[in-house]
Amino acid sequence: MYKARNPNYKAVIEDKLTRQYFMKHIGFELTNIGEGLVEGEMLIQQIHKQQNEALHGGLVSTLCDIVAGFAAFSLVPEGKHVVTAEIKVSCLKGGVGEKVYAKGWVLKPGNRLSFCESEVWTINGEERTLIAKATTTMAVIDKFM
Repeated sequence: MYKARNPNYKAVIEDKLTRQYFMKHIGFELTNIGEGLVEGEMLIQQIHKQQNEALHGGLVSTLCDIVAGFAAFSLVPEGKHVVTAEIKVSCLKGGVGEKVYAKGWVLKPGNRLSFCESEVWTINGEERTLIAKATTTMAVIDKFM
């Protein structure tokens, strides 16, 4: 669909993943890194749940943000970065299951802003349930701070 402007985007993302401490803390891992498309999974643990045993909304929003952000980052030129400028997460159903799957993709890449979407699904055996959908705007920046 879209062409990466940095031919080494996968290696750069894999390097960035070594410093994704919050992602490691929650146990989320990227399983597919493509041009404008990123997917990831994690096993659901008790620490991921809120008081009613469903996935915490903050966790679901975080997963939406992670996959959309890395999808946008896969298309920026070398030396550029992305940060979330805007995110809207619609929670469609309480997240209950054994595993979580998240997918993010770029709708329209840009030099300053990239527009993305993401989805979060729960997996329970063979059953997959869409629990959240997000739209995001990722700002392309030169450097952090």
